Amino acid sequence: MSTMVTTERPPTMVSVFRAAAWRVFKGDLRYYGWLAFLLALIGFGVSRYVTQLDRGLITTAMRDQVSWGFYIANFTFLVGIAAAAVLLVIPAYLYQFKPIREIVLFGEMVAITAVVMCSLFLMVDLGQPARAWHLLPGIGVMNFPSSLFIWDMFALSGYLVINAILVLYALWRLSTGKEYRLAFIFPLIVLSIPWAVSIHTITAFLYNGLPSRPFWNASILAPRFLASAFCSGPALMLIVLQVIRRFSAVEIENKALFKIAELVAYTMGVNVLLLTAEIFKEFYSGSVHMAPLEYLYFGLGEHGRLVPWIWEATAFNLIAFLIFLVPRLRERLLFLNIGAVLIVLGVYVEKGVGLIVPGFIPDTLGEIYEYWPTPSEGIIAAGIWAAGALLFTLMVKFTVPIYTGEIRAGRARVAEPSDRTPGALAASDAETGRT
Repeated sequence: MSTMVTTERPPTMVSVFRAAAWRVFKGDLRYYGWLAFLLALIGFGVSRYVTQLDRGLITTAMRDQVSWGFYIANFTFLVGIAAAAVLLVIPAYLYQFKPIREIVLFGEMVAITAVVMCSLFLMVDLGQPARAWHLLPGIGVMNFPSSLFIWDMFALSGYLVINAILVLYALWRLSTGKEYRLAFIFPLIVLSIPWAVSIHTITAFLYNGLPSRPFWNASILAPRFLASAFCSGPALMLIVLQVIRRFSAVEIENKALFKIAELVAYTMGVNVLLLTAEIFKEFYSGSVHMAPLEYLYFGLGEHGRLVPWIWEATAFNLIAFLIFLVPRLRERLLFLNIGAVLIVLGVYVEKGVGLIVPGFIPDTLGEIYEYWPTPSEGIIAAGIWAAGALLFTLMVKFTVPIYTGEIRAGRARVAEPSDRTPGALAASDAETGRT
């Protein structure tokens, strides 16, 4: 049977992206169940947020004594997750390490998701979000350059744009079946490295700049933020990458996972060292400023709600550090996953409520108010995490068929004469990205 080449125009990048977008709505029962679960959480979160908008921040446990709480704790943790993408960018683009270069795209998507979630946590933390228009250049009063919050907003927005451009460029090149041109994106790559450092450094400066909060007035705070970010972010990516490998056709080598685990071992060591130095300085000096740390680790009188949480987080971090420190352990997927989960949980507590709440204890009048998030705060936070998971899921679902070459622009189509039926043409067009 002879073959003939169709004269139809090969699919373009736009048609490929359109076909990939349609794939977002297709999946098996597990996929639809996952989406339904996330949408349900988002719905609960939105309903509680509407109540918060109506009644105000009185629905939270935040008060004058503790004006930052669970929302800002999540924000601080997620800024670190966003910054950690640079730990994949450097070996992937600058050192051309092939196993990581093939998955850096997903790391950049994690960064995009984290920045979006940071913005959502800032929004729900505002008592009057309608007043956010004051931040708009030329419309509101931004207090630039004196306001560190504005610097943080610029840093996060710029980092989001950088990662979005890198992701779109990679998808464009993948849709044509070509490798990316390093010379074209090299300036952005070089810019992304200090920018990733800056977003978390400026976040640390937000705390450093409050003289009435001695718990945060440590010059070591910014390096601690970076060290914890560069271990918790890659640890989360280790879990995410294995989920992508499990439920898609994306091939991710163990060599890439083990290299990320090796980087986590180094950064985890630095994180433990800096935390130990801070604890030693406070307790050995015995100054009046050690009260917040004493409350966190041992409690002050009858007040000690966070004590069991911080000791569990410390144990998690130390166990995970030992796992990643030993090559034979971190190169076994079971121990690798256990260590990654322990790091994420440990840093989440230590860098979340373990950082925010003690900074307000005691307050400037010497009063101790023990903050603990209300169910409303927990549901809203769960809704934001679900929104982030939904965004990342949809981005991965869109990316996978382009990444694997399942649909691609410019692909020539060859058909048998017997295949010239409308049904066969429709199936073939779907495979080549025509919609």
